[in-house]
Amino acid sequence: MSLKRALLAVSAMVSVASTAAYAETLTIATVNNGDMIRMQGYTDDFTEKTGHTVEWVTLEENVLRQRVTTDITTKGGQFDIMTIGMYETPIWGANGWLVPLDGLSAEYDVDDILPAMRGGLSHEGTLYAAPFYGESSMVMYRTDLMEAAGLEMPAAPTWEFIREAAAAMTDRGNDINGVCLRGKAGWGEGGAFITVTGNSFGARWFDEDWNAQFDQPEWKAALEFFIGMMNEYGPPGYATNGFNENLSLFQQGKCGMWIDATVAASFVTNPNDSTVADKVGFALAPDTGLGKRSNWLWAWALAIPAGTQKADAAKEFIEWATSKDYIELVAANEGWANVPPGARTSLYANPEYQKVPFAQMTLDSINAADPTDPTVKPVPYVGIQFVAIPEFAGIATEVSQEFSAAYAGQQSVDEALAKAQALTNDAMEAAGYR
Repeated sequence: MSLKRALLAVSAMVSVASTAAYAETLTIATVNNGDMIRMQGYTDDFTEKTGHTVEWVTLEENVLRQRVTTDITTKGGQFDIMTIGMYETPIWGANGWLVPLDGLSAEYDVDDILPAMRGGLSHEGTLYAAPFYGESSMVMYRTDLMEAAGLEMPAAPTWEFIREAAAAMTDRGNDINGVCLRGKAGWGEGGAFITVTGNSFGARWFDEDWNAQFDQPEWKAALEFFIGMMNEYGPPGYATNGFNENLSLFQQGKCGMWIDATVAASFVTNPNDSTVADKVGFALAPDTGLGKRSNWLWAWALAIPAGTQKADAAKEFIEWATSKDYIELVAANEGWANVPPGARTSLYANPEYQKVPFAQMTLDSINAADPTDPTVKPVPYVGIQFVAIPEFAGIATEVSQEFSAAYAGQQSVDEALAKAQALTNDAMEAAGYR
């Protein structure tokens, strides 16, 4: 072997050894939503590019929230990357529990992240989580059933129209429910949905002095409307249905309408998974004419807990998973309709993505959501489907349990609201707000 070839061989061996020495195994906690499951199928691409491998802990939404919250507050160190959202990120960032996502590469183009998403995942101008996808909520409906009912879905419907359409589309004999909505307990499940519904009815969690408002008529009106409509036109057992349960019902053709996360649009229109893929239309989330629609703003985002020993490798993964290149990777393999939506400005400027039937309605829904002005009456908090204070998750989980019990017929609306009022005021007093 010549000296030159020998030196090249040694150099290659050193390079391989160096890569192996710095290769990490990252443990990532994520939610069992479709886009996250899809991402797991592409992680070989990340490993090939970086040498790092990934171990996934995939959990149902309520369980994920519990696990990552417990881990970060106890400094458990189980995870190198966590999937969290707009509620946790600013609070945990302010507490020093997350690694700041500064120093991201120029190619990553952090300025391309949609302003609504970047703002919601930052604290005092520092980004603490990168959006894998962003969402609002909107109406997804069966165009064939709407036509058969002799109705036309407005681009911006009212709740009264939704109820009228639900009545017209319900067909118990063929197992078709006029409307499918979340009733499942959990602050981010049914709790999120009834909060934004309440917003549209003029309700709010707190007045300007942090007094709970569940004893006000707007909350009673919202709950009575929701329960009345769902009892008449919703699926049996709706009190235990969340995002994934309603997604399955809609894909099976068992829902006339579904009001939920905009990210679901790619799943209900995917012919490989949905029996009604070619019969789906979209509209803004409904209102009652008071100036607030019942839509939220959210991002499922990737963040690095401060306790990890693998922050550099974790940042590499986050850059890979939330990059323009990842979007191109999914588009090349599965089509533009299946890329993670709602996170990057460039996606909505892409002519190919503009052809996707739900792209513009998703962007319009995101733009219609303002966390700094979420309610009809003034409030002291930021957040649409949540209140951006550390105590909210615990309080809202309990409130959602009381509401779900009312949905299931285990207590009256008045009983649920009285309990919600008492437990919320007790918790706020104990926390020093009142």
